[in-house]
Amino acid sequence: MKTIRDILNKIKWTSGLEGIEIIIIHRGAPNNEKIIKGEEIKDIAPRAIICENLIIPYHRVICIKKNGIEIWRKCKK
Repeated sequence: MKTIRDILNKIKWTSGLEGIEIIIIHRGAPNNEKIIKGEEIKDIAPRAIICENLIIPYHRVICIKKNGIEIWRKCKK
């Protein structure tokens, strides 16, 4: 199974992160969700996505969309 990091790295090195939206759990935000744009990503580190003022552990990622189309979603247990 591919990890979130594998998926993001493949996108980064093939078509670029433009048009990517990552929906994360962000407590206190509306619906406890926040959207991170691909352009905001500074690094795809081994344990987290690094943005300018935010470090997002992979376990907080709910969904990845490319140009509005869902390409990955976390399975519900």
